[in-house]
Amino acid sequence: MIEMRSLLPFLHFIRKEALHIWRDKQTLVILLGMPLAQILIFGFALTNEVKNSPIAIIDGAKDRYSADLIQKISASKYFDLVYNFSQVSEADDAFKKNQIKVALIFPSDFTESLEHQHKGNLQIIADGTDPNTATAIVSYLSAIISGFQMEILQRDKLPLTIQPQVKMLYNPQLKGVYNFVPGVMAMILLLVCTLMTSVSIVREKELGTMEILLASPVKPALVITAKMVPYLFLSMFNIASILLLSVTVFEMPINGSLLLLFFCSLIFIVTALMLGLMISTITDTQMTAMFISMVGMFLPTVMLSGFMFPIENMPKPLQFISNIVPAKYYYIMVKNIMIKGLGWSGIQKQVLTLLFMIVVISIITIRNFKPRLA
Repeated sequence: MIEMRSLLPFLHFIRKEALHIWRDKQTLVILLGMPLAQILIFGFALTNEVKNSPIAIIDGAKDRYSADLIQKISASKYFDLVYNFSQVSEADDAFKKNQIKVALIFPSDFTESLEHQHKGNLQIIADGTDPNTATAIVSYLSAIISGFQMEILQRDKLPLTIQPQVKMLYNPQLKGVYNFVPGVMAMILLLVCTLMTSVSIVREKELGTMEILLASPVKPALVITAKMVPYLFLSMFNIASILLLSVTVFEMPINGSLLLLFFCSLIFIVTALMLGLMISTITDTQMTAMFISMVGMFLPTVMLSGFMFPIENMPKPLQFISNIVPAKYYYIMVKNIMIKGLGWSGIQKQVLTLLFMIVVISIITIRNFKPRLA
């Protein structure tokens, strides 16, 4: 039997530890919020099913058969009919702007071929920059076409065949490296840059050298910039190394401007470095800063950047959250430049978004950087 005199100190220690946890709001948020965030992200994002893929229709036939098939595609949960084009060139522009994942083309003689030759040809054009998603989309679309064919056989008693002809844009051989390299570039740069700078200011606090920095006539903004510059040059060297390996070892093409690619990489690196500095100013220990950088950045980058899982598959709240993940925009830019060969018009939206993020993060970082120690 535990005596009362030994039980009371034990209960006091429990109360003391509970108060420490309660007062440490950062740790409390991590302990309670991180498991919930992980289960929500993994539960909704971790799926191989492709849904709500934006599709464009070029209906050259404009008859009852094409209308019936378009209706079935629109009713499917796998596709979201966003455009009804009159020319294939319009679909090409939509592919370049990442507005559609697949296009279905009806020839003008579609119904005539079905009724007289008992054979109809359709063309499916898919974006092959993400081979896994493209293969799944074509498979779903082919299944809908096959089901439509069986329905006509039973309804109209016509011995016909609808043969879809598949074309993969930008990646006809469906090489996985076309999706792997841009995603890994975004993930490595964000994690490494954020991790490197997230501990820089915290380290000064823990080592007691922050007083020296604060005693200098240098303004806080310049102190923060000085912390970032060495990592900036190191990260640009990493970009050059990654691109060299991608081209020589993985045979990854660079169809667009190499200079533009380095410029976009520079913008993304600055965003990641500033994000790390912001974490460094709001944390008190290196362990906390490293934990937030590794866990807080890794999961959103992998799950919500579009690298591993299509964003359009996710619920609307997660799609909204993905808009604040910097890796999402860099991933799009690298694919548009390296694979699609696009220029400034194809990446200006992403560049402007990252520049806006840099401004917002810089303001938060400078405001949280304390000019004097307590």
